Amino acid sequence: MRVAISPSFEPVKAPGSVTAGAPLLDPAGPRVVLGWTAEALAAPIEPSPSVLFGPRGVCLHPDGSLWVADTGHHRLLGWRRAPRADNAPADFVIGQPDFGREGRNAKGAAGADTLNVPTGLCAWGAGLAVADAWNHRVLLWRETPRDSHQPADIVLGQDGPAGMLANRGADQPDAATLHWPYGVADLDGRLLVADSGNRRVLIWENPEHSGQPADRVLGQRDFVTRDENAGGPVGAMGMRWPHGIAFWQGHLAVSDAGNNRIMLWDGLPPRSAEPCGRLLGQADFTACDHNMGAYYPDAAAVNMPYAVTVAGGLLIAADTANSRLLGWSRPAMTAPAERLTGQPDFASKGDNAWGLPARDTLCWPYGLSALGRQVAIADSGNNRVLLWDLAS
Repeated sequence: MRVAISPSFEPVKAPGSVTAGAPLLDPAGPRVVLGWTAEALAAPIEPSPSVLFGPRGVCLHPDGSLWVADTGHHRLLGWRRAPRADNAPADFVIGQPDFGREGRNAKGAAGADTLNVPTGLCAWGAGLAVADAWNHRVLLWRETPRDSHQPADIVLGQDGPAGMLANRGADQPDAATLHWPYGVADLDGRLLVADSGNRRVLIWENPEHSGQPADRVLGQRDFVTRDENAGGPVGAMGMRWPHGIAFWQGHLAVSDAGNNRIMLWDGLPPRSAEPCGRLLGQADFTACDHNMGAYYPDAAAVNMPYAVTVAGGLLIAADTANSRLLGWSRPAMTAPAERLTGQPDFASKGDNAWGLPARDTLCWPYGLSALGRQVAIADSGNNRVLLWDLAS
């Protein structure tokens, strides 16, 4: 049953006239909510097959399975089929010895089946890619795991499954190292990784073995530097904290959360250090203030966008610090979003619209995935995942 609970307080919004925007997701609310019930506002967060703690990544896999990076419990949860009922228990757990355990690397040494703050994840061919952020690596399964505890086939960013140091312990990165990788994406067989701590995006044409170096880099002039904004002022080439990656209407989209913008390239750049050609969220390439320097947001502004995905021809962004989702239909420079979910209008902000958590509110959404017209949201601040259809 779909139940929407109205917030208890008036949402914060700019004075004067505001634009409501067309609904991005079904106004009736999500079809399925995982990890949360309205009856338990202070629910315990002890790990179990149906409890989540700050999930930051989610994947609606084309094979019909659902995967969640249960970040605070340092594990992946897997459902054989995307659930159709609220709080359905997961079928698989990876990263912990059982559903009732938690702890970084299962309170032991790092291995091919352990996790330390997992964040972004995506379908990688027939398998799965997971950004294991605080082990400074990406784990790849050639096929979707079919059971709990299945180890990854490939480890990128480290020289083996036991490695867990940022940039393998070196002061500088190189083409084979990672520092706090957050987001992952598969674009026609290529693997793209938002290597957030090194302020860059790495591109592998065809990752085949552990420790393999990347083929190209965006956001830095070379593989061995990690400066904010490529060591210069804010511009079209450098990044601050890249997190989400998607391909939309022939454009590569990267959410640069630290510069409060979404960068757009025409196609996948064939060379390293290519500047982007367009932006969403800022008026020009030199600007970086959240909400374009204003206290209140509007349809063109963002505040720490962490995730992007594509559904129904729309680019959907998790405008994380504004606790809302935005939808664009066209990749035009600084275009305003046309669609909105999570706030009553484009000028409003606030966790759960400054009210109590409800079935259709958001609190710091960090991860997105889409399959067909279904969108999955890692609603991290509410310790839950929402499965929600696009609006008509």
